[in-house]
Amino acid sequence: MQTKTRAFLKWAGGKYTLVEDIARRLRLADADADTLIEPFVGAGSVFLNTNYKHYILNDINADLINLYKELKTSPDEFVSDAKKLFVELNNHPDAYYSYRQQFNESVDVYERAILFLYMNRHGYNGLCRYNLKGSFNVPFGKYKKPYFPEKELYAFANKAQQATFTCQSYEKVFASMPNNAVVYCDPPYVPLSKTASFTAYAKGGFNLDDQANLANLAENSAFISKTPVLISNHDTVWTRKIYEQAHLDVIQVKRTISPKGNSRNAVNELMALYRR
Repeated sequence: MQTKTRAFLKWAGGKYTLVEDIARRLRLADADADTLIEPFVGAGSVFLNTNYKHYILNDINADLINLYKELKTSPDEFVSDAKKLFVELNNHPDAYYSYRQQFNESVDVYERAILFLYMNRHGYNGLCRYNLKGSFNVPFGKYKKPYFPEKELYAFANKAQQATFTCQSYEKVFASMPNNAVVYCDPPYVPLSKTASFTAYAKGGFNLDDQANLANLAENSAFISKTPVLISNHDTVWTRKIYEQAHLDVIQVKRTISPKGNSRNAVNELMALYRR
């Protein structure tokens, strides 16, 4: 069995546990595709655990994409500089909030990339959240000893040489896709309840109109442009309705955002596959 590669970022909704299911469906969609396109790449678990010749990895979160670009370009320098922040002195609320303020005031992409990794590992539950002004506002995480993901950083940097990173809307990604590609979409999920809405991952959020628009783009891509698309989302009446043109099946997963590990309930996720 091939060893799986973990992402170097902690990520709410990360797909590490589902990569085999996702990869199998992508192969089913088009076994000969040489490019995987991810309009919502997140932490990149699917990218890290699939074997395509080329990847187009997009995300609307500019800090995330800047981090990936900096790591791809200068892995040794990046790992060395980032490691300096992972010391006991910095695993403290005062240090964390000082670095968070530094991050929010900085316009230097390299500095922001280093601090983004630090906050991801020291902040609460691996969340990535911004306020309406665009400032990162995740609180301190209170971990005993945050892990520095050196091995994972180098693994990502090595594979990133096969990838093109972009920061644009999902609509623009669909508007400029190459031939012989397959698409995997992991959008912000439809909330399971009115109190569960979490769309502040990037300024502007991702609303129900976006969900329906993404489904329409997937239909056009598969049935008109002949580029298959796989979308994952919560299994709800709404998602089943908007994905009615796709082949649907369900996977049970455990939620990863609950602060109490022993109370993480299994929920159903839809896999919507659009193919010619």
